[in-house]
Amino acid sequence: MEVLVKNPEKKIQTERLTGSEAILKCLISEGVETIFGYPGGAIMPVYDALYDYEDKLRHILARHEQGAIHAAQGFARCSGKVGVCFATSGPGATNLITGITDAQIDSTPIVCITGQVTSHLLGSDAFQETDIIGISMPVTKWNFQVTRPEEIPMALAKAFYIAQSGRPGPVLIDITKDAQQQSFDFAYEPCERIRSYQPYPELKEKPLRMAAELINQAKKPYLLFGQGVALSGAEKELEAFIEKTGIPTASTLLGLSSFSTKHPLYVGYTGMHGNYGPNVKTNECDVFIAIGMRFDDRVTGDVATYAKQAKVIHIELDPAEINKNIQTEVAINGDAKQALKALLQLVNENSHSEWLQEFHACAEIEMEKAIKKSIQPNTELMTMAEVVRKLSDKTQGKSVIVTDVGQHQMMAGRYYQFDQIKSHITSGGLGTMGFGLPAAIGAKLGEPNREVIAIIGDGGFQMTIQELGVIMQYQIGVKILILNNNFLGMVRQWQQLFFDKRYSFTELDNPDFIKIAEGYRIPAQRVEARADLEAALDQWLNGNGSSLLEVVVEKEENVFPMVPSGSCVSKIRLE
Repeated sequence: MEVLVKNPEKKIQTERLTGSEAILKCLISEGVETIFGYPGGAIMPVYDALYDYEDKLRHILARHEQGAIHAAQGFARCSGKVGVCFATSGPGATNLITGITDAQIDSTPIVCITGQVTSHLLGSDAFQETDIIGISMPVTKWNFQVTRPEEIPMALAKAFYIAQSGRPGPVLIDITKDAQQQSFDFAYEPCERIRSYQPYPELKEKPLRMAAELINQAKKPYLLFGQGVALSGAEKELEAFIEKTGIPTASTLLGLSSFSTKHPLYVGYTGMHGNYGPNVKTNECDVFIAIGMRFDDRVTGDVATYAKQAKVIHIELDPAEINKNIQTEVAINGDAKQALKALLQLVNENSHSEWLQEFHACAEIEMEKAIKKSIQPNTELMTMAEVVRKLSDKTQGKSVIVTDVGQHQMMAGRYYQFDQIKSHITSGGLGTMGFGLPAAIGAKLGEPNREVIAIIGDGGFQMTIQELGVIMQYQIGVKILILNNNFLGMVRQWQQLFFDKRYSFTELDNPDFIKIAEGYRIPAQRVEARADLEAALDQWLNGNGSSLLEVVVEKEENVFPMVPSGSCVSKIRLE
């Protein structure tokens, strides 16, 4: 892989540094200010060097390496910058793998730097030696092992370029201890391109014109956007395109917050627990425009029955995603922002009011059969849906919502009315329980001036509960909402619907979350009665710094609508 840097003939000044110091200088050159990590033997030289850089680099000490990388993910997703984390060799490195995999599937730019045993011990099964390059290869965008300090500048330059260019993703650089300790003549040049790597394909005029012609002729067009809109910064272009064409528009789970849920042309989000209209109308539209999404199975259900009547236009940066799951009529391989800018000049101003009314009719059906009973229940205990909707109203849809994985995640997607961009962070493709709390910590550090709220279930909370120590130590003002049903709720729902209510190992006997939070010096309160919810939310939201609110909800509340796994999206269940 040949790397091209700017001004290759320019005389570069060098300075004599150790490998550890060089690592930190590289990070500073790339604009890094925050690092998440956990020290250990093989990366100790880097941490020793970091002692002298505390005025330039803020290091957040996680309580587990998985917490460190999820925090780096939340930081990257909220700030738009590259998330950086450190870990030592062996178990420290392997503890990053879940987060690396999550970042790979959800296209999150991360640079992980791991320590490794000294180079002469490689392959000898030394203490805490693990082949992290081999382990991480399937789940990184690129990885590389450094055994000489001279390799550090180029390795890190490439790492940052690859992580954040094109379709973003995680990169891992493994650095032996001797490479960290040895000195060399250091100079740093950012990487600007790599000859064999083309992250931004050139837009071709022919497919753009073909797409515009289909859109202009369409009677029942339907637009579905994903996270690619946010990753390319195309939110304004998307809004302009939708308003000019008048096309009913839906979001994937990861696309949420890129387009206001309050916009008259927004018709909901699609997928297994998405809204009724966007799912059903997928199989009734005549032109289907997909932007920055990958036709994941949770969106499509049975691909053999998905949008077969429609001419599919797919705008996608990653060529591997085009025609992978759904065959397209027109494929536009390119950046969403650039493609939408180009299309905006080619499409006609239009309106599809009668077609839009069909979505509204579906919304009325969903309101009567699914939504009313969720947000206005007659149950003794509260529902997750009513709590999330109340939270949405109180924050006016402006907060950054970070969720864990499970029923509460789907309820947040359904009932929080996002009205500001870059406001929804969740684990989509991997569905990682334990993601929510550390990701919220990272998000708050990435956007300290915004309200960051972690919505978490009682199961996922206990997977990374130790990261409360990070909130305590660094005084990070994250608001934590635990929706406690004493169940692994989503698994229980499937057991109820598909396994004859055989609730096998899904009921939880939980600890006292309030006492645990107070042990970490975080103010906390528990609400069980509906009459107390309003005041509790106000106190929780208006307090300074971090606080935890536990709301006890119905044990057997289900998330509806629901498209059973592998089913046709038109066969969505409303109850």
